[in-house]
Amino acid sequence: MPENYMIPTSVKEVQRLGWDYIDVILFTGDAFVDHPSFGSACISRYLQKFGYRVAVVPQPNWRDDLRDFKKLGAPRLYFGVNSGAMDSMVNHYTAGKRLRHDDAYTPDGKFGQRPDYAVTVYSRILKKLFPDVPVVIGGIEASLRRVTHYDYWQDKLFPSILVDSQADWLCYGMGERPMLELTRAIESGRNLHDIRKIPQLAFLMTGKWKQSESSLVLHSFEECCKDKRAFAENFHLIETHANMLHPDTIIEPVGDGYVQINPPYPPATESEMDSFWDLPFTKLPHPRYKDKRIPAYDMIKFSINTHRGCFGGCNFCTIAAHQGKFIQSRSEDSICKEVKGLLSLPGFTGNISDLGAPTANMYGMGGKDKSICAICKRKSCLFPKPCRNLDRSHARVLGLYDKVLSIKGIRHAYIGSGIRYDLFLDENGFVDETSYPYLKELVLRHTSGRLKVAPEHTEDGVLYYMAKPSFRLFVKLRKEFEKITSQAGLKTGIVPYFISSHPGCTIKDMEKLSRNPALKGIWMDQVQDFMPTPMTTSSVMFYTGLDPRTMKPVFVERNPERKKAQKSLFFKKK
Repeated sequence: MPENYMIPTSVKEVQRLGWDYIDVILFTGDAFVDHPSFGSACISRYLQKFGYRVAVVPQPNWRDDLRDFKKLGAPRLYFGVNSGAMDSMVNHYTAGKRLRHDDAYTPDGKFGQRPDYAVTVYSRILKKLFPDVPVVIGGIEASLRRVTHYDYWQDKLFPSILVDSQADWLCYGMGERPMLELTRAIESGRNLHDIRKIPQLAFLMTGKWKQSESSLVLHSFEECCKDKRAFAENFHLIETHANMLHPDTIIEPVGDGYVQINPPYPPATESEMDSFWDLPFTKLPHPRYKDKRIPAYDMIKFSINTHRGCFGGCNFCTIAAHQGKFIQSRSEDSICKEVKGLLSLPGFTGNISDLGAPTANMYGMGGKDKSICAICKRKSCLFPKPCRNLDRSHARVLGLYDKVLSIKGIRHAYIGSGIRYDLFLDENGFVDETSYPYLKELVLRHTSGRLKVAPEHTEDGVLYYMAKPSFRLFVKLRKEFEKITSQAGLKTGIVPYFISSHPGCTIKDMEKLSRNPALKGIWMDQVQDFMPTPMTTSSVMFYTGLDPRTMKPVFVERNPERKKAQKSLFFKKK
């Protein structure tokens, strides 16, 4: 069988491959796009590399006779379940809890092709239909709901998603390595005791846990429901361990048992990262969709992902909780190989839409002394002040840009993902000799129309609760940006992004933001009402009214009308 066969999604496609069994069947809330930006494709192709037969059932109908869940039968090893590239509730609802009208991850943007709480719904159906087949849940929704979490849409605490979903295993974070080991373990018939040692897995156990020096035992789910302070204390410990290189096993009691969360795999090496991309992705939507447009695919089809992880530590962000704090970079050769592959894609005209990652200019960055990183417990390498051990040189990322632009047929390589300007600017100006060259290169060669940055607010009191740098750095950035564009005769603009109603933000803070003189003359249309999402410091503040870092009270605007007023005031002023 050829290595690059199309991942099947139907009975006919399985039959065309001549398969008489399927090892793993994945159910996902997204349309199936065979691109490394989509988790289902990553796991499917990675398991395929090691000889496993994988089929995907995208957006199964959960309302009817459940034929989509039955059509491929039972897999030889297990079912895999994810909600797609987004939490299904974020996908469905606005910050004002209004139903969205479209879905970027569905053909033609059609809404309503996945249920609320998709992972739980899919998993429960599979456990009912095939009670003897293991169900493994993963992806964003499962990862960020692996412990007791606040659900904004029902305004209450939920236990680990393992409880309601009835799943056997939860693989959190970036899943190539744990899913391969789990697949091999199930295939070889390893006993449950051994499987429960696999890194980056979580599972539900009955009975009392065994005390261990390497275990972190949290307050129970029931305690958290009774006492918001207990929930805040839990989260602070969870987040601290999520950002450590060598965290403990986490034990969270619930009901008559407990959830166990094993420590993650170490950060992927460069060669491991390359192996995750060196797979036969078609980089196209599955042929089943024919000429239908998938909006999310249109946004990323000509993009290149350079690394994983983020050490910025923003309180409202879940990137580190899912991808990790430590940057895991691909080699320049791997990236350039993928860039050359774009040249053969239909519709590619030489313009890379995004050469980046969660934070584009963190490529190749890390601690100077790795032994210090190994014992560090900081959530952020940048807040409240940049770590002295952090190497902020942009030399490697500048070298990468040169290599990509030297490839014949590449006209532009834009940076569409976010950048952290506090990596090259501080209160005293540019950080090192690579800082100004990076900003100049970014503005002149890698910005399409407008440079988008995210100061998030102007007031230091609010920025403290966001774990973002002072707005004074944005003022410096704008000055340098306008100097560069003026000298080059460009009309490129700078677009700042802001958040309203974040914990700690009052209507007076938004009034000050709207009148800030440093924003005069800037096109201002990018403000987002804060939405509490599972497993963020900011959502814990929103629910508890406490800052889990200090356990001190924090102002929270919960009233929907006053939240709306904060956002609308921004637009009225501008």
